[in-house]
Amino acid sequence: MTTTNETAATDTPVPAPEQRISVPQLAPDYYQAMFAVDRTSRIGLDPKLAELVKVHASMINGCAFCIDMHATDAVKNGELDHRLLSLPAWRETPWFTAKERAALALTESVTLLTQGHVPDAVYNEAAARFEEAELAQLIALIATINAWNRIGVASRLSPAAK
Repeated sequence: MTTTNETAATDTPVPAPEQRISVPQLAPDYYQAMFAVDRTSRIGLDPKLAELVKVHASMINGCAFCIDMHATDAVKNGELDHRLLSLPAWRETPWFTAKERAALALTESVTLLTQGHVPDAVYNEAAARFEEAELAQLIALIATINAWNRIGVASRLSPAAK
């Protein structure tokens, strides 16, 4: 039989893993440059779409810090919870537009480069849905969030407890 104290102990969240290294403290020039790259990578893109892409890449890469931050930002930009929760299964849902679906497919291909690079069909679909300059920005955004994810995962950044 479980006692009240045992139940309380099992319901307590597990603490975040200890951060390994502080990139902002130890490589401040690089970190500031990443912020500049991040700002410029979003230029000309719909903020709602940009956050969908960031959440999706962060889910693929398993970056809890980035998932938390960008899901929060997405909701602030008007994104709906059910769409965020269904990102891992976006192909099976009816609520993403053709443009969003092209961006999500491109995000997967660029994020998972070792699994077939970026197939022509994926690139061509994105090119059909985005103007050329917007597509270039989308590629920049995907590359940037992947860099952030690698910093977050390698250094063990963790979201604050909620």
